[in-house]
Order: sequence, then structure tokens, then C-alpha cells
Amino acid sequence: MDVGTGAIFIVIVCILILLMGAFKAKMEWIINFILRGVAGTVGIYFINMFLHNQSINAEIGINTINVLTSGFLGIPGLILLYGIRFYDLLTVTAI
Repeated sequence: MDVGTGAIFIVIVCILILLMGAFKAKMEWIINFILRGVAGTVGIYFINMFLHNQSINAEIGINTINVLTSGFLGIPGLILLYGIRFYDLLTVTAI
């Protein structure tokens, strides 16, 4: 094996290792996003049940936008969704 072939081999191995690391990091991010989305959906369901039992009409729906918001932002996303809902209720009743 001459020097040029050895250098090309080393570069290819380095690129493969970098690609494997990038794929692993991206896969970890995707799994984290899915788990937060599922946990957020379950959280929305239970918070809606609690609000319904307390006779507070501030439930939010389980839809694509809300699941993506809770998946991307996590618990602060849930707080944001309910904050928007309560703000909406306050502005509608104030008018």
C-alpha cells in the first residue's frame, strides 16, 4: 500500500466515523422529540381531565400542532399552550 492509498483510506474511515456520530446524535434527538411528544400528549389528556373535573372550561385539544409544540418545547410547551388558552378565555369574556 503506497502513501496516497493509505491517506485516502484514513480519510474514508474518518468520514465514516463522523457520519456514524452524526447519525447517532440525530437519532437521539428524534427519539427525545418523540418521547416528549408522547409525554406531552399524555399530560394534555390528564390536565384536561383535571380541568373538566374542576368544571373549568379551559381544555385544549389533542391535535398535531399541540403534540408538536409539546414535543419541541416539552413541559414549557404545555405551560405555553394552557397559558394561551387561559389568555383566550380572559379576552373573550372581557369583551
